[in-house]
Amino acid sequence: MPPERAPARRRTAAAGAAVMLTGAAVLLGVTAGQAQAAEVSYATKCVPPSGIGLPDVNGTTKVEITAPATAKVGDTVDVVWKFTQAASKNPDIIDLPANSVQPSGTLKAAGAQSADIAMQGPRENPAIPKGGAMTLSDMKGSLKLTAAGQVTLTPDAYVVNALSTDTRCTPTQAVQPSATITVAAGGGSSGSSSGSPSQSASSTPSGPPSGSGTPSSSSSPTGGSGRTDFTGKVVDIPYTCQSPIGEKKATSPVQINARKNGGSYGLTVRFKKSVMNSPIDIPANSVKPSMQVTLGGSDKGSVKVTGPANQAPVKQGAPIEIPDLTGTYKPGATGESTLSPGVLVIEALGTTTTCTPDSTAVSLTLNTEEQAGGASGGGGSSSSSSGGAAATGGGGLAETGSGDHGALKALGLVAGTAVLLGGAVFTFLPGRRTR
Repeated sequence: MPPERAPARRRTAAAGAAVMLTGAAVLLGVTAGQAQAAEVSYATKCVPPSGIGLPDVNGTTKVEITAPATAKVGDTVDVVWKFTQAASKNPDIIDLPANSVQPSGTLKAAGAQSADIAMQGPRENPAIPKGGAMTLSDMKGSLKLTAAGQVTLTPDAYVVNALSTDTRCTPTQAVQPSATITVAAGGGSSGSSSGSPSQSASSTPSGPPSGSGTPSSSSSPTGGSGRTDFTGKVVDIPYTCQSPIGEKKATSPVQINARKNGGSYGLTVRFKKSVMNSPIDIPANSVKPSMQVTLGGSDKGSVKVTGPANQAPVKQGAPIEIPDLTGTYKPGATGESTLSPGVLVIEALGTTTTCTPDSTAVSLTLNTEEQAGGASGGGGSSSSSSGGAAATGGGGLAETGSGDHGALKALGLVAGTAVLLGGAVFTFLPGRRTR
C-alpha cells in the first residue's frame, strides 16, 4: 500500500463509523421515544343488536396498542388502538358500505395508576363484501399521567357502531398488556398532547318521536254530488315497525286523497312528515314503498297503494324524498265508506320492515256505490286485499292480514342496511317533523 493513501483510508473508515454510530443513535432514539407495542390476542364475545334472531359471535380479537415508552408525571400522552383482527367476519348477508362503521372502546391503564381510557376511531372503512374481513379504523385516546412507575395499557371491551346500531364485544378471558409506559417523577407541568381524550361510542338512537295521539275521524262524507276530486284530512298515525333488529316506534302525518273515475277512485297517499337525511349512500332503484289503505264504514277490506323506487342515488347526508303512493279503489258497497292508513312495509337493500298502526284514523269518507268485483268482503278486485279483515270507521286499529301488505318509503325511517360482526341491521333514524 502506498504510504500517501493510508491517511485517506483512515479518514474514510472514520467517516463510515461515524455514519453508522449516528444511524444507531437515531434508531435508539426512536426506540426509546415510542413504545414498540406487541400484538395481543384474546377470545371475545360479540353480541349483535337484540331482536334479529342471531346468536352471539365468539371469535378472536387481535390488537396493538401504541404509546410513548417514557414520560413524566403531569404529561398527557396519546395512545392508539389498532385492530389487526376483529372478532368476526362480515356475514354472508349483505355488503357493508364504505364509511359506515365506527369503533369505540375502553383501554385499561394499570400499575402506577389505574384508569379507563375512552377510545374512538373515525367512521372510516372500505366497502366490506359479504363474508369479508371486518376492517375497523384505528382508535385514539389520551391519558394524563399522575404517578411515577410502570403504567400498563390493556385493551378491554369495544363497540362497533354501524348506522347508529351497536354490536358490543367483550373479552371472555384475561387480556395481556399490549404496551407499557415508564413514568418518571416530573415537575407537574402538563406535557404536549394533540387533543383531548376521545369520547366513547354513542348508544343506539331511538326511533322518530311519537305523535300526539289519534286525530278524530274525517268530516262529512263526500262523493256522489258530481265532484271528482276529494281531499282527505291529515291524520297522525303511530306505527310499530318490526325490523330485522326488533321493534321500532314512529309517528307520521298521512293524507289520503281520491279522484273519481266512473265508479272507481284513484287514490293518492301523501306523507306530510319531512324526510330524513340518509346515513349512507343508497343506490338508485333500491327502495320500494307501498301501503295498505284500510276500508271501513259500509265497505270492507283494503286497497294497496305503491310508490316508485328512488330514481336517483341518495348520497350520505342528503334527504330521502317521500314519494306519493297511488292505487285504485273500486267500492264494494253502497253507503258511507271510510279510508284510513293501514299496514306499511318497506323493502330496501334486501330487507323488509313491516309497520302496523297502533291506532288508525279516518282520513277520507266517501259516498260510494257498489261496483261489480269491488272491495267489500275481499271479493275479486286486483286492487283490494283478499286477506284483510274489516276495519273500523272511526279510529280503531285495523287488522289487515298478512305482513306482506304494502310498503313504505315514508315516516323518514329507511336508512339502509348494514351487517356488523354477526348481525343484519335495518336502521331507523329520526326524521325532521315538518316539511
